[in-house]
Amino acid sequence: MNSFVPRTAHKTLVVQLQAGGTGRYPVLAHLGYDAADPFAVTAVFSHDGRVLARWRLDREMLAEGLRGPVGVGDVRLSPVSTGVWEELRMEFYGDARSDGGRQHAVVFAWAPALASFLRETREIVPPGQEEVSVDDFLASVIAGG
Repeated sequence: MNSFVPRTAHKTLVVQLQAGGTGRYPVLAHLGYDAADPFAVTAVFSHDGRVLARWRLDREMLAEGLRGPVGVGDVRLSPVSTGVWEELRMEFYGDARSDGGRQHAVVFAWAPALASFLRETREIVPPGQEEVSVDDFLASVIAGG
């Protein structure tokens, strides 16, 4: 029996992006998880080989967002059901615009695929067993990382 447990997980999903009052259009979401940063999931959204946005998301918040609305700041998540289609609605708020508003985009991801990815991350580092080296964290803060 192989006792090797991977330290990372990756998944690429086709998601639907809605921004600036437009309809939905497909983009890629590249999800990444690394045991060295056990509380975070990195989401990189791209289209035609160009990175549109990169977000560092809280892993537990993603899991909670599959069950009910969460978030009050720059990231807000909620489940959406359209009959047989289950999605996670992810709202992202960015920098201020010149008109006083904020950049805003909504991404819809297929909930079962996201839940599958989160299960993979829990196999790598189960909830409650996350460990972060305070010394490494402080060194990265001091170095400006």
